[in-house]
Amino acid sequence: MTCKTLLLSTSLALVPLASQAETQRDLDAHVHGEGKLNIAVEGSEIALELEVPGFDIVGFEHSAESQNDKDAIAAALTALSEPLNVFQLPEAADCHVTKAVAELHNGEYDEDHEEHGHGDHEDHHDHEDSHDHADHENAQHSEFHAEYVLSCQNTAAIDVISLGYFSAFKNAKELHVQFIDETGAKLLEASADQPELKLR
Repeated sequence: MTCKTLLLSTSLALVPLASQAETQRDLDAHVHGEGKLNIAVEGSEIALELEVPGFDIVGFEHSAESQNDKDAIAAALTALSEPLNVFQLPEAADCHVTKAVAELHNGEYDEDHEEHGHGDHEDHHDHEDSHDHADHENAQHSEFHAEYVLSCQNTAAIDVISLGYFSAFKNAKELHVQFIDETGAKLLEASADQPELKLR
């Protein structure tokens, strides 16, 4: 099983763990300040998938028309393409990036940035916005989506992840985290006030 398959399994395995409140949050999935992070550890790899509202990253969700907006998006995509700056893993894990793809999705404008991609790129060029915007005719929502794969010498050493994400993106307030490894799956939360994930 690949880490990509494991990330999909993460979402499926954690469905029974979600409470009614979590279900309601999913119905109102686009909440400023709140993002989603999936983490899967398998063998010597750790895969991370981040989905967050555009507001959390750049402070707006409208289409980038001004040069300042375009520059903010470009800077955000560059920052998100450096996962070891956004997510700090223990040095003992000895991880390096094998894949990093960051994209912005909204109704009118998609942009991606790939800094370290070493795998199959076609999967990301065909990615479509999976959000139904029919109910939001007057509101435009954009989301940043990033996928990472890290190869590590010692994944057992990954017991905590420090999230530089919150200091890099000041509008980000919370991350709802789904974590899966060989021992099972769990739901976690991280916030700007508590920017550390204790995995084990």
